[in-house]
Amino acid sequence: MDPAEYAAMDAAEGRMWWYRALHARLLDAVGRTQGRVLDAGCGTGGFLARLHAERADCMGLEWSPHAAGLAARKSGVPVACGSVDALPFAGASFDAVVSADVLCHAAVTPRLALAEMARVLRPGGRIVINMPAYAWLHSAHDHHVHNARRVTAPGLRAWLECAGFTGVRAAYWNGLLLPVMAVQRKLLNRGAAASDVAAFPPWLDATLHTVTRIERGLPLNLGFGGSVLATATRA
Repeated sequence: MDPAEYAAMDAAEGRMWWYRALHARLLDAVGRTQGRVLDAGCGTGGFLARLHAERADCMGLEWSPHAAGLAARKSGVPVACGSVDALPFAGASFDAVVSADVLCHAAVTPRLALAEMARVLRPGGRIVINMPAYAWLHSAHDHHVHNARRVTAPGLRAWLECAGFTGVRAAYWNGLLLPVMAVQRKLLNRGAAASDVAAFPPWLDATLHTVTRIERGLPLNLGFGGSVLATATRA
């Protein structure tokens, strides 16, 4: 991403409602997986810091050397520089791989990246992938963060199955706020000069985060949402 977007992410990800909701979902998906965890495409390290607080054995990978340095300082764990299309790790090095909103980037080839993630996972290892949902929701925000693709739950499931993963489960989240997102992205912020990554007024940030927490606590998935989260197992 552009340096300005990394700077915005670094400033916002510790407190912005979106990142807090995403990180909670990712931690739920990793669950009680034991062993070494890779955050593949860790950005400026917000989730990596949360992951390290939960478990000692984890590390990150980031394409941008500048962002990798920020992530290492923020999380306190090693962060390697490299591409998810050609991971600089030996085969079967990790027990879980998490990759949040990375396969959507224009510089990433999902087929290659998923093959690499399968390669570095141990047999029985867990993969956790988050992606922005619905091609029709593509907006100025995606342009600013260089997102080239948004997917459906069936589409993400198919990607993982084609990569050889088993036990694939893919579901939408952030559904309660999808109408708000659609209005903001497609009507209010059309042609916006900046991405949606920014500080929100405290009252609004707290309200939006509360909505995500309510949805996370629902007994059933809504079946729609602004993001898709998938888990699977390396055969």
